[in-house]
Amino acid sequence: MTTAKDYTLAELIIATGAQAWAADGEVLATGIGPLPRLAAGLAKLTCAPGIMMTDGEAYLVEDPIPLGPRGDYKPKLSGWMPYSRVFDSVWSGRRHAMVTPVQVDRYGQGNISALGGDFQKPKVAMLGVRGFPGNSICHKNSMFLPNHSKRTFVEGEVDVVASVGYNAKNWPEGAKPADVKLGVVITDLCVFDFNGPDHAAQVLSLHPGVTFEQVQEATGFPLLRAEGMKTTEGPTEQQLAIIARLDPHNVRATVLKGNPAGVRAA
Repeated sequence: MTTAKDYTLAELIIATGAQAWAADGEVLATGIGPLPRLAAGLAKLTCAPGIMMTDGEAYLVEDPIPLGPRGDYKPKLSGWMPYSRVFDSVWSGRRHAMVTPVQVDRYGQGNISALGGDFQKPKVAMLGVRGFPGNSICHKNSMFLPNHSKRTFVEGEVDVVASVGYNAKNWPEGAKPADVKLGVVITDLCVFDFNGPDHAAQVLSLHPGVTFEQVQEATGFPLLRAEGMKTTEGPTEQQLAIIARLDPHNVRATVLKGNPAGVRAA
């Protein structure tokens, strides 16, 4: 289908993010944060109809729940999904989440816990590791980071390894590393993954107006150009209509502050 002529960076990211679930089949899709959540909803209604989504409480829905106040909207419930079934999906690998860590390193390890100092007395205390360790071992995770910089994609290791990656040195001696499943990493500049040689980070696509050199300059570890690296495709008019329906209060316009050339900021 033809790309729309006019769209925002947030809408570009939502449309790109939806493709993360395109080949998943029947898994529980969890988008954490407004843009990942909208991406999961868009996937459900377009490229990945088999994914499972919840109403945010205890039921499955076939029509994704809109963001913000719902007015007289009534969820279309299709099944029961209490936490016990959510956790069954998590530990068995039947879930694909899109998460937003504060730091990511060259090994694909993520941090949501603390920054600076040491773990007992950090400079900034955040969420703790929460469910990141188990989730990163049990099921596939993609990532969305809204501000691509060396503060987020760090030069060394993340300050706290809250989600595991491909650094074998962090596994106990004699222990077999987990089969880590990292999907795509989407930022305000590009899309990349860790499927290069020896799990090196490789850029799959650059957002309109962004150069590879610009992305590398904003990244604390080396990047590769993936074979067939391209310009990120914008959303279609159909996708924009679905995004608008899922986000009637335009929450997406409040998420991003920066903007690559060639794409409207809001």
